[in-house]
Amino acid sequence: MPLGSTIENSTGFGISLDELSNEKEIKDILTFISNLIEKEEDLEYIKFDKEFHLESLDLRSSAWMQQDIFTNYQSETELMRYIFRLAEKDFSLVDGMMPLGSCTMKLNSAAELNPVSWANLSSMHPFSPPDQTKGYSKIISDLEKWISEIVGLKSVSFQPNAGSQGEFAGLLAINSYFESKGELLRKKCLIPKSAHGTNPASAVMAGFDVLTVECDDEGNIDYQDLSIKVKQFDNQIGALMLTYPSTHGVFELQIRNICDLIHSVGGFVYLDGANLNAQVGLCKPGNYGVDVCHLNLHKTFCIPHGGGGPGVGPVAASETLSPYLPTHSLMDNILSNSFNFVSSANHGSASILPISWMYIKMAGLSGLRKATSHAILSANYIAHSLKHKFKILYKGKNDFVAHECILDFRDLKSKTGLSVNDLAKRLIDYSFHAPTISWPVPETIMIEPTESESLAELDRFCEAMLLIGEEISEIENNYELKNNNVISNAPHTLKELIADNWQYPYSKEKASFPYKTLTNIKFWSSVSRINNAYGDRNLICSCNVNQDETLEEKKCA
Repeated sequence: MPLGSTIENSTGFGISLDELSNEKEIKDILTFISNLIEKEEDLEYIKFDKEFHLESLDLRSSAWMQQDIFTNYQSETELMRYIFRLAEKDFSLVDGMMPLGSCTMKLNSAAELNPVSWANLSSMHPFSPPDQTKGYSKIISDLEKWISEIVGLKSVSFQPNAGSQGEFAGLLAINSYFESKGELLRKKCLIPKSAHGTNPASAVMAGFDVLTVECDDEGNIDYQDLSIKVKQFDNQIGALMLTYPSTHGVFELQIRNICDLIHSVGGFVYLDGANLNAQVGLCKPGNYGVDVCHLNLHKTFCIPHGGGGPGVGPVAASETLSPYLPTHSLMDNILSNSFNFVSSANHGSASILPISWMYIKMAGLSGLRKATSHAILSANYIAHSLKHKFKILYKGKNDFVAHECILDFRDLKSKTGLSVNDLAKRLIDYSFHAPTISWPVPETIMIEPTESESLAELDRFCEAMLLIGEEISEIENNYELKNNNVISNAPHTLKELIADNWQYPYSKEKASFPYKTLTNIKFWSSVSRINNAYGDRNLICSCNVNQDETLEEKKCA
């Protein structure tokens, strides 16, 4: 049925099939339809064209999948070994802390993940009849109620398939509200420099013009600059997008005043929920003035992050904006008047919602509050442990950070020739995943330990950073080390360590086993330095090269 048509004037419908469908299933569907419209057809004579292909595409005639990779692992044992060898090349939470700031990997417990593998949950069609989806209806209903309570807003939609889609959906709701009121001039969206990096793109996609708001020296929103822009654009302002606590790792002390200022000119406040894991159980966005926000279930509520999805970025809204949250054209079997839907299914990637349901159900309010408190405590523990060696770029009024801290290395290059990229790679030698670097401030490191890490692991990370600090001092005091040192050559591979030809001006032990105390934790990087920029700009073919072909001829043919 074409978008915008009605049931009365529709001329047909489409059916989507996947590789699990067969000829019998198609004939059963056609039989059902013919009986429904009371038109008998002899379906046994239906023939399926197995040779069908698009005329504009030539069929491949040459052999394919001939590389050894497709023939070497024919037994379960060999395939298992191959998969584990691949896994060993990648750093994960199995190996140690992943201190990435802003979108950190946190614990996804086995108990939470188990249900998504059950066939009754994983094989459900998104448009199955309501009497077949009572379990999912319960999960979704519970999550709507729980998340609404957590953020202090009236309604929740699980349609967005990612946090970025949640941003888009929330801004569409604001836009639709103003269109319904005839306030078509409200196209200005204020976004502080401390907001999450995806915000400007979402605002532009939703039809807003972005106005940047400055921050002060402590990383807070510059209230004076915000006031000037609010006064200047007044009734053109549709929204303020902010992140709380901000990507600068601080809580905005004027958050309520900021929200009140936007409301005073009739605008709405949008909260990016990327850092909601520093609020759950402690404060509610709806209580300090937020009108709409999205949540990153992959971070705050334990859905695995990365790997291409699926993801969920539910969006919550106040009573005023609730009617404009995403709906769906097939919801309740009637065509909706709203065109705000952002995904093809009403509840997006519903099959992974049981993970968050399990997490909230098992933790309870006290457990969620404890997790939030530990996330903030862990970040402050790291900041306190490192503050005498490194500058903490932003801190709150009482010298505390929020759930993450930023280490300032902006003078590092002038003193040593090193960059934060070098420090990140050196951390691999200490068996840590590299943290976020140069964002939101160039030549800084953003660290977010989450609540998942133990005190022992936090201490191991702090020891690593302090030892790297000693290495920086050594390089700074020895000019000969500036272009050939343990940091600029990191990470060091096992292949380098066992080679007879070791030409570095430091020991193998210092390169690969740098801790002063004995530790049995060691992650080996599979490669040393690579040309990042070249790799980003050039497609490299890693397939086998036949003897009669050059690499240039073979390049992704």
